[in-house]
Amino acid sequence: MVSTNYAPEHAGIGPYATQIAEHWADLGHDTHVLAGMPHYPSWSLEPEYKGALRRTERRAGVTVHRRAHTVPAVQTAVKRALFEGSILLHGAAAPPRMPRPHAVMAQMPSLAGGVLAARLAAKWKVPFVPVVQDLMGAAAAQSGISGGDKAAALAGRAEAYALKRATLVGVIHETFVDRVVGMGVDPKKIRLVPNWSHVPQPTKPRGETRHHLGWAPGQTVVLHSGNMGLKQGLEVLVGAARLDPGVRFVLMGDGSQRPALEALSADVPNLDIIPPAADGEFPDILAAADVLAVTQHAAVLDMSVPSKLTSYFQAGRPVVASVAAEGGTAQEVERSGAGVLVPPEDPEALLKAVRVLAEDPEGADALGAAGPRHVAAHLSRDAGLARIDALIDEALGGPQP
Repeated sequence: MVSTNYAPEHAGIGPYATQIAEHWADLGHDTHVLAGMPHYPSWSLEPEYKGALRRTERRAGVTVHRRAHTVPAVQTAVKRALFEGSILLHGAAAPPRMPRPHAVMAQMPSLAGGVLAARLAAKWKVPFVPVVQDLMGAAAAQSGISGGDKAAALAGRAEAYALKRATLVGVIHETFVDRVVGMGVDPKKIRLVPNWSHVPQPTKPRGETRHHLGWAPGQTVVLHSGNMGLKQGLEVLVGAARLDPGVRFVLMGDGSQRPALEALSADVPNLDIIPPAADGEFPDILAAADVLAVTQHAAVLDMSVPSKLTSYFQAGRPVVASVAAEGGTAQEVERSGAGVLVPPEDPEALLKAVRVLAEDPEGADALGAAGPRHVAAHLSRDAGLARIDALIDEALGGPQP
């Protein structure tokens, strides 16, 4: 597998790449991962990896080959291009030393990872199977990154280069299909492989966790968890917090926009920005909130479906989605039956939805309860890994011993 993001990264694509690789190792396969240095979602290098140029390590039976790259604390098109370029150049100059594999899978994005994986598969003459988690060409155009318009065409060409060389292409959501086909991929090669809930169910009483966090029993708490990047448009939560000092808003996580959000909310006493939760505490903190928020800029339509949604559904709390109604994120929330949609970039609409849920706690609980049912029926880890196994088996022409 080629995946820039991998454990110990705990957000975004890293947990999925890790669970797939460890699943293969558990099955007895000699599993190798070409990865970057841990840096996400903070966009700062983990201290234990500072100064490391290359590192090979064993994690849960998986051999992980790490290669150094730039880590841009501020996201611009130029700095993101340098990030991708450094991954590509270092991976090409120092590919992993390992036996010839049966197949090569790539987790995309990472444009560079997709190109590297395609080239390694061609070198070894084995099937190449990318899984599209986000579409970087569309992301550059839709996310609001500085210089994104100019970067979109270049990113799209890199994506097309990798995807057109695939034996099969996995996509995590059906809204990605048209764009992938538009890059020249035969529709017959595309398979739907949705992500799964990679976190366990909550175990502690909500009141106990709220007390630990300092959340008052009668206070409505709106929680956003995950990456604080440009495409999330988290300014809408700051705006909603300004409108009602009685509602507590909590942003939990890290990302390139955290400093800007801290500055923007410095005079908003009912908004807290807290570090990412430890893995063992994460499900209980999600479940302790009254409302879980997912936000995106209005322009974000078909380039990304937030991985946080599967964790939100597992937590059993209602979701308020401030996203474009025609996008993939809105489709997932509606499909789950566990949340409500409001127009993106509209603090008043978001706050109104929160108040409606707060005034009807029984209705809010019923809405939230649909989440775990949806996970059990469609987003279980076993089902998700089985879809990945089936994708690889098909690319290989049948199950491998």
